[in-house]
Amino acid sequence: MAQALGGEAREGLGRLCADRIVSAPGGSGIERIEAQFHGNAFDLHRHDTYAIGVTLSGVQRFHYRGAVQNSLAGQVIVLHPDELHDGGAGTEDGLRYRILYLEPSLLLDCLGGAKLPFVRDAVVSDPGLRGTLLSALTPLDEELDELFVADFVAQLAQQLKRHAGQPAKPTGKKAWRAAALARDYLEDNAERAVRSGELEAITGLDRYALSRHFRATYATSPHRFLLMRRLQRARRMIAAGEPLAEIAAGAGFSDQSHFNRHFKKAFGLTPGRWAALVRGAGAAA
Repeated sequence: MAQALGGEAREGLGRLCADRIVSAPGGSGIERIEAQFHGNAFDLHRHDTYAIGVTLSGVQRFHYRGAVQNSLAGQVIVLHPDELHDGGAGTEDGLRYRILYLEPSLLLDCLGGAKLPFVRDAVVSDPGLRGTLLSALTPLDEELDELFVADFVAQLAQQLKRHAGQPAKPTGKKAWRAAALARDYLEDNAERAVRSGELEAITGLDRYALSRHFRATYATSPHRFLLMRRLQRARRMIAAGEPLAEIAAGAGFSDQSHFNRHFKKAFGLTPGRWAALVRGAGAAA
C-alpha cells in the first residue's frame, strides 16, 4: 500500500506516525506529558486544571482568550483553569512540548487563602519559570518524590504570583528557626525516605511554607538537601572501597539507575568513573 502512495501522501503518513503523547507516572494532583504533533492537534476544549508547559521545538500555536498565541522553543505557556483553548503546530516542521496539568487545590493549599494567580500573558519568556517546570518534566519516566513536589509547588506558586502581579510575603524569625529544625532532621535521617508530614510535625509549618523558607535560608530545597546528603554518603562509601552495586541501596537510593543519574548530575562524573579516579589516586599514593 505504501508503494502506491504519492510523495505528498507518504510524507503525511510519516508525520502521522511521528505524532505521539508520552505520559509520566501519575502523581497526586499533577499529570505530566510530552507531546509531538504536526498540524492541528486539539480542538477547542477546557481543563479544570492549570496547564503549564515548555515548548521544546517548533511553534506551539493556540487560540486563548480571544487571540492567537504562538510559543517558540524555550518559552512557557500558562493556561488558567476553565479557559477555552485549542492547540497545534504553527509550522510544517511540527511541534514538541512538555506540559503538566496542576490541580488548583495544590496551589490553594500553598497560597494560604490568597486567590489563584491569573497570569494574563499566556506565553511567557522566563528562564527561571522554565527551569522550575523542567525540573518536574525531566525525566518523565520517574514518579515525583513527595518532598520534591512540595518544593516544586511552592516555587511555582511564587513564580505564578509574580507574573500575576501579586506581592510576595516577607520571611519572619519563626520561619528561619523552622528551616533550621528541618535541616537538622534531614541530616539525621538522610539514609531513608523522609515524608513531608514528618517535617510539618517537627517545624510547625505546612510543607509549602517550609519549602519556601528552607530555600530562602539555605538556597536549596529540602528535597535537594536530602539528596546531596545521600550523594555525599555515597562518595564516602566509594572512597572506602565498597562495591558500587551495594552503594546505591546503602546510600538510600531506590535503584542503581536512579543513583547513577543523580550522581552524574551533581558531580559531572558517573559513580564508576569517580571510583576509578579516587581508588587510582589511593593506589598511586
